[in-house]
Amino acid sequence: MQSPEASTAVSPTRTAIQLALLAFADEVVGTLARLIAYVGTLALFAMLALAALGQLPDLRNNEPAGKPGWSVAGRSHPAFAVSRPDSSEKTASYTILRHPEGGRRDVLRWTDDAGKPVAELEIYRQGAEFDVTRPATADLAAQMGLGAATALEQAGLIGTKFGPVALFRPTGTAEGAQGCLGYLKRSEEPALQISGFSCRGDSLPARRAAIACTLNRLTLLASGNEPRLAELFAHAELKRGGCDPAGSVDWLLGAANAQLRGAL
Repeated sequence: MQSPEASTAVSPTRTAIQLALLAFADEVVGTLARLIAYVGTLALFAMLALAALGQLPDLRNNEPAGKPGWSVAGRSHPAFAVSRPDSSEKTASYTILRHPEGGRRDVLRWTDDAGKPVAELEIYRQGAEFDVTRPATADLAAQMGLGAATALEQAGLIGTKFGPVALFRPTGTAEGAQGCLGYLKRSEEPALQISGFSCRGDSLPARRAAIACTLNRLTLLASGNEPRLAELFAHAELKRGGCDPAGSVDWLLGAANAQLRGAL
């Protein structure tokens, strides 16, 4: 039988071992808890990273996703008009688009009795969004109702009150073939672009004359705070011609003059 003294002598040793085991167990539990918290934090960061990647813009796009662009300005008032040679003609629609960086597009469209577009005129007052490296005809094909990738070739020049205006048609169009003609005129001061298309007329000369007539009848209603715009139209009015096809200055570019020079 073990004496009380012996039991008393062994108890401190057992207590020390038990305390050491308890401390070790606490350390293991604490380490496991920290490890679980660490892994959970990593998993949370991984989920947040995947969610952020899903919100990133597609770098293949021309403009970052979510970047504000053109929008209809319903409260803006028309700044231009095309005078009517007879009371039966009317503009089918007048749309004003604005860009947050200052650009404004006034778009006039005409349709036939079936609602098919037959002509369009756009006056683009450029803002900071304008890309000077973008080709002049980059948007004209889409404006004409063709595919954006459709190549255009020059189809001559016409004389208007704004000076010579370049004409365009789909590349490879046979001479004399029926089809719409696009047109483009750029001004550096003020920063302005006039473009559009016309399908009016039964022949190529008639379509050229229709475009010249439309541009000669284009008038400015309000220039806002743009005195140079008012000056441009005031000078143009001094050179305004009529809508007589025989009186419209019109010529084709030869093969030697396939590239237009200067402002369009």
